[in-house]
Amino acid sequence: MTGTNFRMPARRFAALATATALTAGPVVLAGASTAHATEQGRASAVVLRTGLDVSLLNKTVQVPLTVSLNEVQAPASAQKTALTATLDGVDKGKPFQVLRADVAEARADVSDGKAEASSRLAHARLHVPGLPLLSLIEVGAVSSKAVCETGKAPVADANLLGAVTVLGKKVTVSAGGTTAVTVPGVGEVRLDLSKRETTSRTAAATALELSVSVNPLSLNVAEVTGNVTLVKSTCETPTAPAPAPPKEEGTEQTSVKPQEAGAPVEANLAETGGSSSTPYIAGGAAALLAVGGGAVFLARRGRRN
Repeated sequence: MTGTNFRMPARRFAALATATALTAGPVVLAGASTAHATEQGRASAVVLRTGLDVSLLNKTVQVPLTVSLNEVQAPASAQKTALTATLDGVDKGKPFQVLRADVAEARADVSDGKAEASSRLAHARLHVPGLPLLSLIEVGAVSSKAVCETGKAPVADANLLGAVTVLGKKVTVSAGGTTAVTVPGVGEVRLDLSKRETTSRTAAATALELSVSVNPLSLNVAEVTGNVTLVKSTCETPTAPAPAPPKEEGTEQTSVKPQEAGAPVEANLAETGGSSSTPYIAGGAAALLAVGGGAVFLARRGRRN
């Protein structure tokens, strides 16, 4: 009101100040819960994978030969024992056999806390374009396995059993080393046997890795170069679930309801005993005392004036 001094009674002012503090919003005291996500492991296996480039005699075309047999991702398995392919410009587009085996299987699986993969090949013959009668490689039995388990070091294992014949020549290969086989007029093949790689969470095992460079000069094929992988298994360890945080005392939700301005305000400012909510009530009481003290001070000053 213009030109009029307005004074509010001290008691009413104190009550209004306290109520205003409470109506600022409900006070919520609650413990936060955290979601702990876990990541499943990974596993894969393959019996045969090729990455070859086939050059034709007229050198006008270079045709890629990229094929795989029994390549699986967990959870899965495959047991096909033969693979054929066709390439434009090679033997008039007729299909040719890439691999034939008595046994060719791959498995991959992921379960709680464990990922594993395995693959094996038995009595197998591998061919490349331009060499229909001569096998690039013949193997008796090869296998690989990779196991990744939570809390344990990953394991990679690869084995070769029986004879190995490369471009018609029997060879002796050494584990962890490279063997080169050269046949005049045909080409060269380099073999890496039993390759194993592990890290703190992964494992990979390859029974045979071939580096190929041959020049068949038949079926319109001038040269075949690239890599061939036989019997490979890989895995990645599942992430261990994080332990749930311990439940802290005083995590129950507590709220203070607002009251209308001018309504009587009652507050229990004392708490006895060892209840877990004591710290929170004491904190609320301190806030109310601070507001009430300010109100009393203003009320007394008003009476002096």
